[in-house]
Amino acid sequence: MRSKEITLRTHFSKTIPNPKQFKNQLLLWSQQFREVVFLDSNDYHQKYSSYDCILAVEAFTSIKTDSHNAFEDLKQYHQQTKDWLFGYLSYDLKNDIEPLHSNNFDGLQFPDLFFFQPKKLFLLKENQLEVHYLRLCDDEFEIDFNEINQGNSSISINNHSLLTRSAPKTRAEVQQRISKETYLKKVATMLAHIHRGDIYEANFCMEFYAKNITIEPLSIYNNLNEISSPPFATFFKNNNHYLLCASPERYIKKQGSKIISQPIKGTSKRFEDEILDYQSKNDLENNPKERSENIMIVDLVRNDLSHTASKGSVNVEELCGLYSFKQVHQMISTVVSEVESTISPIEILKTSFPMGSMTGAPKISAMKIIEVLEETKRGLYSGSVGYFTPQNDFDFNVVIRSILYNDNQKYLSFSVGSAITSLSEPESEYEECLLKAKAMFSVLSE
Repeated sequence: MRSKEITLRTHFSKTIPNPKQFKNQLLLWSQQFREVVFLDSNDYHQKYSSYDCILAVEAFTSIKTDSHNAFEDLKQYHQQTKDWLFGYLSYDLKNDIEPLHSNNFDGLQFPDLFFFQPKKLFLLKENQLEVHYLRLCDDEFEIDFNEINQGNSSISINNHSLLTRSAPKTRAEVQQRISKETYLKKVATMLAHIHRGDIYEANFCMEFYAKNITIEPLSIYNNLNEISSPPFATFFKNNNHYLLCASPERYIKKQGSKIISQPIKGTSKRFEDEILDYQSKNDLENNPKERSENIMIVDLVRNDLSHTASKGSVNVEELCGLYSFKQVHQMISTVVSEVESTISPIEILKTSFPMGSMTGAPKISAMKIIEVLEETKRGLYSGSVGYFTPQNDFDFNVVIRSILYNDNQKYLSFSVGSAITSLSEPESEYEECLLKAKAMFSVLSE
C-alpha cells in the first residue's frame, strides 16, 4: 500500500458541446498514464445512473494485495483516504471471506485486489463535465483540457501512435482451455451434484486464451465497445495489466442509504429480422429454465443483502425484467435494501461477494464445485470493477464479456459461462457460451 496524507481536491466544471466526441478524446488522452479506469454507460437508459462516463487516472496512493485479509486492508485504506477510489475486486477474494482456495492455472497473474486514489478525475453527465484534481499545479488543468480537445495524435505508448496502430489478426491463435467433449462431461458432473441435492445452481465457466500475443488494448476495447455498447463498459489499465470490458451487468451500487443489486440470469440471441428478434425475446420471457435461473439468484441476493440491511428493507423491485443489448436479450432483476449509516461500505461488499449471478446457490457449495470442475483461475473475470465516492457511496459492475491481457506475459484471456440448473441441457449450455463469446472472437479477428 502506498499512502500519503489526505489532500483536498480542486474542482472545475465545463460544458461540453459534443459529449460523444469528448469521451473518445478523453480515453485517448488517458493512455499516457500508468493507472486508468474509464467507465462508459454508452447512453444506455438506466434507472440508477449517476454519470454517463467517468475517467480516473494517475495514482496518488494505491493498494495492491492478494486475497489474504484483503477486505480488512481495503477497509483501512478506504477510511484513511476518505476520497474517490477506483479499482477492482477479483473473484478469488472469495478465499478471504470463506475457507476456500484457488489452485487452478493462472496465465494472467493479476493481483487479487487493486485500488487507487486518482490525481485526475473526470465525471461526465450529458454535456456537463465535473473535474476533480489533487495537488493542482499552475495551468495544469488548462494544459490537460487543451490536449484532450485536440485529440492529440502524438500521444503514444512505446513510441507507437495510438491512432495508427491496429489490432493484429489473432483468431487462429485463440485456443479453448476445455474442449467441447470435456465441457459436456463436466456439465454432466455438475448436473449430478444438482440431482444429488448438493447445489441448486452453479455458474460454470471456460477460458479461451492466446499465448505470446501482442495487441493494442485501446483498439480492441474500442471495437468491442462499438459492437456491444453495454451500460457498464470499462477500460482498465494498471501498468501492464489490462481489462477490456463490455459488461451489461451491475453487481451492486450504494446511493445514500439505498443498496441496489441487479443480477443477470437468462440469455437469448438477437436477430436482424424484427419478427425473429421479437420471438427470441418472447421465448426468453416465457422460458421456465431461464426464469428459474434468475429467481434462484434473486433469492441468493436477497439473503446476501440481508446481512447489512435495516430490518425488513430487502425488496425485489423488479423480477425477471427483459432488456435488449446489441448482441443478446437478457433477463435482469433488481433487488434493493436500506442500510444504516454506521455500516461500512466494505462490509456491504464483503457480505455479498462474489456476486450470486457468477457463483450459484447455495453459494459456498457452488464455489467449491466450480473450483474442482473449472480449469482456470477466474481472477478478475467474474470479479468487479468500480469506485467509491468520498460520501461512502459506490458502484461496481460484473466483469463479464471481457478480454484480459497481461502485456508482460503476452497472455490474453477471455472466459464465458452459463448457469447450470436441473433443467439444463449440456449442448444448449455450450451453445450459450459460444454466443457470449461471439463479440470477443469478432474483435480479435479484425
